[in-house]
Amino acid sequence: MILDPASDDRLDRAFLALADPVRRRIIARLSRGPATVNELAEPFEISKQAVSKHIQVLEHAGLVTRSRDAQRRPVHLDPAALESLTAWIDRYRLIHEQRFRSLDALLATAEHTEADASAEASDPATGETAGRRPEEAGR
Repeated sequence: MILDPASDDRLDRAFLALADPVRRRIIARLSRGPATVNELAEPFEISKQAVSKHIQVLEHAGLVTRSRDAQRRPVHLDPAALESLTAWIDRYRLIHEQRFRSLDALLATAEHTEADASAEASDPATGETAGRRPEEAGR
């Protein structure tokens, strides 16, 4: 497997950016559409300058972009960047799901084998288990 250091760097920046709850809430808000810094700052009890710094971190991570619309500078979510994070996560999720399916199949086979062995060991006429005395069967 060939490792791409640039791709790893982008993933690192994105996950570090998303580690902060304020930035995650900004991303959640931007998922509904573009917004200005003022609009993004409304629900927070932090300064607009602090929100602007959070946006810069998100920009550096490639998760958001800014555009100019006359006097407004709306911030936009970059869905392709989120899709690449989702693809990276899904790759590992699918590997582990396959492992769990294999484990489930193994356990089901073991359970079935155990049930068959138990059925073969009992005496169909008396319902007693082979190798046990009748007084032990009830224990």
